[in-house]
Amino acid sequence: MQVERVQGIASTFRDNIPEAYIRSEQEQPALTTVHGLDPGVQVIDMSDPDQEKVHGLIINASQEWGMFQIINHGIPSEVIMKLQNVGKEFFELPQEEREVYAKPPGSKEGYGTFLQKEMEGKKGWVDHLFHKIWPPSSINYQFWPKNPPSYREANKDYAKHLNRVADKLLKTLSLGLGLKEHELKEAMGGENLQYLLKINYYPPCPRPDLALGVVAHTDMSSLTILVPNDVQGLQASRDGKWYGVKYIPNALVIHIGDQLEILSNGKYKSVLHRTTVNKEKARMSWPVFLEPPSEFTIGPHPKLVNGENPAKYKSKKFDDYCYCKLNKSPQ
Repeated sequence: MQVERVQGIASTFRDNIPEAYIRSEQEQPALTTVHGLDPGVQVIDMSDPDQEKVHGLIINASQEWGMFQIINHGIPSEVIMKLQNVGKEFFELPQEEREVYAKPPGSKEGYGTFLQKEMEGKKGWVDHLFHKIWPPSSINYQFWPKNPPSYREANKDYAKHLNRVADKLLKTLSLGLGLKEHELKEAMGGENLQYLLKINYYPPCPRPDLALGVVAHTDMSSLTILVPNDVQGLQASRDGKWYGVKYIPNALVIHIGDQLEILSNGKYKSVLHRTTVNKEKARMSWPVFLEPPSEFTIGPHPKLVNGENPAKYKSKKFDDYCYCKLNKSPQ
């Protein structure tokens, strides 16, 4: 029996959407989005000669907001464009070709639709493809599409460039906690830190006022580095209100994730965000989640905990943390 995908539903419904995709009034974008106000997500020019200023902006944004965008980050625009093109081509394949990469039971990687339990059986208007892109030793190519033929080359090229950007960000964030440059990355798994790419595909939706692509959440990762396409949709929460995050060509959107909030003992904030959908166009995004190995234990960094500043979070294996969060179990 073929699995129901959102792309298939989108091609069937013209004026309405199934009940399972209609959010409550407390979640509906038409009722909960603040329009006409800039939420103040910092845009940081990584090429600024005043690198001390750059570091300060990154640290401040991670403490106050948990989200920022970076420009002039060193990844060539053509590398990002190729990543986007091959991802788009994959989701334009016939469904039977996409299903070749369907997630096996219990696997994080592969092509799929639903991720976590939602209240009242509600569903997000999105399909996705997950696979690891770094380090090379962690890659399982069975989840990398063979069509389009340039898919592997485009993703490997992007991963090499992204690794340099990630290292620079992690060094800055480590210094921002009063640690040495290398200590934060080591506390996340060091050279075994895994980069999990997710390609989100949000088909055109007949009722974007009622649906969400991805429900409000914080990322389970340490850090998320995201490439969007030019269809607006990313929203961030501040003071209980939802604001659109402006699309900037070739910028990377950075999210502080749960593991970094835990490691920093709450100094850095894991950002609450969600995704809206569009009536006319497909929206896509390419987040890469920097994740500790599954058996690696994450807790507040020992150097940040003392009698005056006790641990605010439990130490837990990353795999156990993810299981609890996805299944809405107590942490």
